[in-house]
Amino acid sequence: MPKMKTNKAAAKRFKATGTGKLKRSKAYKSHILTKKTTKRKRNLRKSAITDSTNVKNMKKILPYL
Repeated sequence: MPKMKTNKAAAKRFKATGTGKLKRSKAYKSHILTKKTTKRKRNLRKSAITDSTNVKNMKKILPYL
């Protein structure tokens, strides 16, 4: 059976934690930052855990993560 292909777009955006959860970066941090508060921008820097409803699909497109 051939090897499965990893979705490269997803591989660049998600990393696995030690317990196997998927870590992601938050959106809305790339442009139009002047109207966003400092507190909001600071909170967008932190990484987040992928929601459990999406994990099944993410594991499918990232078979070797």
